Amino acid sequence: MSDKAGFPHHMLKEIFEQPQALRDTILPRITLNTITLEDAHLTSDQARALRRINIVASGTSRHAGMAGQYMIQDLAHLPVDVDYASEFENRNPLIGTGELTIVITQSGETADTTAAQREAKAKGSRTIAISNVQGSTIAREADGVVYTFAGKEVSIASTKAFTAQMAVLYLLALYLADARGTLNKEQAGTHIRELLELPDKITATLECASQCERLADSYHQVDDFLFLGRAIHYPVAMDGALKLKEVSYVHAEGYPTGETKHGPNALIDETLPVVMLAARDPNDAGSMMRYQKTLANIRAFKEQSGRVIAIACEGDNEVPRIADQTIFIPQAPELLLPILEIVPLQLFAYYMAVRRGLDVDHPRNLVKSVTRE
Repeated sequence: MSDKAGFPHHMLKEIFEQPQALRDTILPRITLNTITLEDAHLTSDQARALRRINIVASGTSRHAGMAGQYMIQDLAHLPVDVDYASEFENRNPLIGTGELTIVITQSGETADTTAAQREAKAKGSRTIAISNVQGSTIAREADGVVYTFAGKEVSIASTKAFTAQMAVLYLLALYLADARGTLNKEQAGTHIRELLELPDKITATLECASQCERLADSYHQVDDFLFLGRAIHYPVAMDGALKLKEVSYVHAEGYPTGETKHGPNALIDETLPVVMLAARDPNDAGSMMRYQKTLANIRAFKEQSGRVIAIACEGDNEVPRIADQTIFIPQAPELLLPILEIVPLQLFAYYMAVRRGLDVDHPRNLVKSVTRE
């Protein structure tokens, strides 16, 4: 128990370590409202010359990369493609000079991600690695590196490394935006202040743990779930489904909410719980437009006798009226909401696995670092 600091499992301990992991990752990179990423070895001139970014990763790290795509495109105005590392070589990627390839891996030893980086470098692309392990293979071979300082992650299911990866991608997006002049000083300062508030907001979000445990008590015998989110919330839906699959062996799928009408809607009835990511930023017009669509989707699912578990922002009076259960998270800007939204989904997956009597930290057939393709 000593290395678990009194927690019953490493996974729960690591979920609760996320506020400190974010502080350790964010604070060393911010000085006087300026982002400093020295080890990235990307100068302002190089950043201005970029014409495209490629993000390559696997599993949870790929979901972080998907969120990073929205962050970079929105803040730095650069086109971003996201690939499965295992499929990167198979599509003959047409990349080269003038591009940046970001490879993401918690361990820094993931075989298919390492192979993808080598492919990108062979084609002339500059590479930056995001890893949690200093001196790892992928970090040594990259042109630059931005480490997540999440601390050792023992549980096979990645939690604190995932939120730290998204924080690093947000820092990188702000760094690129500053170099490319797509944000003025006032705008950049606002984004940095919001980022600095994130660890405390994660601490507040963790107070939903008992509610997530009660939900697991109610749903632990269910064998199928559907997780839905729009825009930057879609990667969170993907990772929420992955966490549930990994540790509780429950079949779960993550989908863009709008895609349900193109097939999955046929599955929604009283036997298939739907987890809806319905958080919104009232100061973002696009976010509010998507929120209205999400409300309409929830109403439609209820008409189909669907059971809806929603993640919404504090102060939201609409979602609780129509969802069966609502978990609240603190309000935050649209691009930072995913870092908060994933926390209750991690907790729900954890308590589902515990309720089903499973080995939470060591799910069957899985390893922490996938070193063979």
